[in-house]
Amino acid sequence: MNLVNSLENYWMPFTANRSFKANPRILVRAEGVYYWNDKGDRLLDSCSGLYTHAAGHCHPKVVEAVAAQVAELDYAMAFQMGHPGAFELASRVAMLTPGDLNSIFFVNSGSESVDTALKVAIHYHKARGEGQRTRLVGREKGYHGVNFGGTSLGGLVRNKESFGPGLPGIHHMRNTALPEHQFVRGQPETGAELADDLERIVQTYGPDTIAACIVEPIAGSGGVFVPPKGYLERLRAICDQHGIVLIFDEVICGFGRTGEAFGAQAFGVTPDIMTMAKAITNGTIPMGAVAIDDAIYATITGSAAPGAVELFHGYTYSGHPVACAAGIAALDVYRDEGLFERAKALSGPFLDKVYALQELDMVSNIRGYGLLAAIDMVPAEKPGQRGNDLLLKCYEAGMAVRVGGDTVNLAPALVAEEAQIEEMVSILRQTLLELG
Repeated sequence: MNLVNSLENYWMPFTANRSFKANPRILVRAEGVYYWNDKGDRLLDSCSGLYTHAAGHCHPKVVEAVAAQVAELDYAMAFQMGHPGAFELASRVAMLTPGDLNSIFFVNSGSESVDTALKVAIHYHKARGEGQRTRLVGREKGYHGVNFGGTSLGGLVRNKESFGPGLPGIHHMRNTALPEHQFVRGQPETGAELADDLERIVQTYGPDTIAACIVEPIAGSGGVFVPPKGYLERLRAICDQHGIVLIFDEVICGFGRTGEAFGAQAFGVTPDIMTMAKAITNGTIPMGAVAIDDAIYATITGSAAPGAVELFHGYTYSGHPVACAAGIAALDVYRDEGLFERAKALSGPFLDKVYALQELDMVSNIRGYGLLAAIDMVPAEKPGQRGNDLLLKCYEAGMAVRVGGDTVNLAPALVAEEAQIEEMVSILRQTLLELG
């Protein structure tokens, strides 16, 4: 591969492009929990791609299913036409979702799943005669993708500041982190009252103006903030009291990361709408989905005249046949290999090893749940510099890491062995010592 003249045209996402192109890190192959770069070096994948590859890279059953589908039906018109794979995958996903979240709308990414969920929530209220409900509530440090709806509701400043005011009628609750949550493993005992921020917004603007509240069960990209005990339950009660649609963004938590199919089951709280993506196809083909409560689906479809389109929304590639084939195969793998159960069993050893890093002077906090953890580093004079230094040093040491600011997120594949997790944490420990 000739990289000399091939780097400049690609504008890379969420990347320091000039720095990268001066010292590129090119991945050319992947298998299991490893990447290989263009120099032939093997790299341990500490974040399952981008939380995408729950069953590891290039799983043969998923690869085989994709190849077979491409040869048979490479595309089917998404509007007013269907194909068997979309209906099968929707049924399979509905078997995993909690409660009555049985109506599945396919999209192509987590960002699209969030904007779809917001549209469905607003249209639902209009269909039931409350079209004035258009306000939306998110949370500080939340991440809901990069489309305008998700960007507006997200709570990460750097993701918002360059793109104008965003959507109107957006409000934010506080993040769930409290000073006493330092080095807490799992759910903090305190902080459930932070959910009352939603009640304050209700009392300020009126309950009949608010369409939906969206939160991640665990705030993933913002730094793995685990909900305090009782927090999600309190949000659910406030939404029920005031007729607000509760949306869980499960793009990272979904498909076994918490030891259950979704975070909703791990924390025992069922939303009205749930978004998902990433691991739905084991990261092999871009895809996302929105699971919608049967009552919402019935209200929207029942409000339209017979033969009329009920929801003027969708994408050219919604329910793409190849993505559906990858999704069906991925769900087979998760079931047949018992990967959700494996994640639950592996969580203890994983968190034991990660929390042992708290003895290092460079570590200011650790948060974790299931197979998901975040380690905050003491920042250097320039915020984010230490995180960037860690990323580069880990790469040289043979590990790919996901860094946000001065926080490193760990999310090993559900197929990882304890020895590989030990290696992951060992590389991270040595790198932190070098940075200190």
